[in-house]
Amino acid sequence: MEYSALSPSLRVMLGVACFVVVVAGMKAASEILVPFLLSAFIAILCAPLLMWLESRRVPTTLAVILVVLLVVLSIGGFSMVVAASINDFARQIPAYSASLQEETAVMTRWLAEHGVELSQQMVKEQINPGKVMDMVRTVVTGFGNVLTDFFLIFLTVLFILFEVSSFPAKFRRAMGEQHGSLNTFEQFNESVKGYLIIKTLVSLGTGLFIGIWLAVQGLDYVVMWALLAFLLNFIPNIGSIIAAIPAVLLSFLQLGLGAAGVTALGFFIVNVVMGNIVEPRYMGQGLGLSTLVVFLSLLFWGWVLGPVGMLLSIPLTMIVKLALESNQESHWIAVLLGNK
Repeated sequence: MEYSALSPSLRVMLGVACFVVVVAGMKAASEILVPFLLSAFIAILCAPLLMWLESRRVPTTLAVILVVLLVVLSIGGFSMVVAASINDFARQIPAYSASLQEETAVMTRWLAEHGVELSQQMVKEQINPGKVMDMVRTVVTGFGNVLTDFFLIFLTVLFILFEVSSFPAKFRRAMGEQHGSLNTFEQFNESVKGYLIIKTLVSLGTGLFIGIWLAVQGLDYVVMWALLAFLLNFIPNIGSIIAAIPAVLLSFLQLGLGAAGVTALGFFIVNVVMGNIVEPRYMGQGLGLSTLVVFLSLLFWGWVLGPVGMLLSIPLTMIVKLALESNQESHWIAVLLGNK
């Protein structure tokens, strides 16, 4: 029986079944899929530089080598600096957790003296600040585990970049010059590339500003907090808030309540400037996704692919939306995912 002959209810059931199978397969193959996806998006970021070198008549092989060398030196050098901070911070987490518990007990007693009675046992069970530090370790370690596949990522990026110049021509020959997929592919390529480039530059600015702000205060592990601010800025809506919490808590433990307020103020300023002024100005109409879809995609891709899935949640959701738009029968789902 042909698909078009099926009743609407059977089509929906078949679509849901296919969706479940695909998601289960992605989750099972996440160890292989995550490095590949990360490689693909690194290659998308590197493609404009590669095209620029080729436009200056640099041979493709030499241009690819130069771009990949730049990526390896940047990521490798920075990873060596950050690794020391991450390892030292991981060793200090038990001490920080104990200090946070002590400060929580002091605050509970202070509230009790002012007429606000809270059970210290309840606070200890329900509000555990140490879990925040464990969360930071989990997120950072998740990205660190991906970097252990650095050689695989390096090779994948290398081969993708070698195909960048010839792939559009291959796609046209395979699909035909008049095929509707050409416009969809070009739209997807420009949307994802534009989003990734702008978001990366904004995130770099965010991490740099946070690093300088915290370094002036004298906070420990400045490089790690700057890296966390850079990475989590890719996560819409709540990423910057998550990045601020551990830095503010450590500032409170190390420098006091006033310094914690100054740290929080720094994160607030950079989020307002970058998130509400700089990013909208250069991203135009935005992602074309509703706020609810952005948040749900963050949860969904984080569950399927882990921390890297959260990082890539928006580009991956954009891919799904564009694929749905290209099919007349699924176009209505893309409309529901949109922001209008």
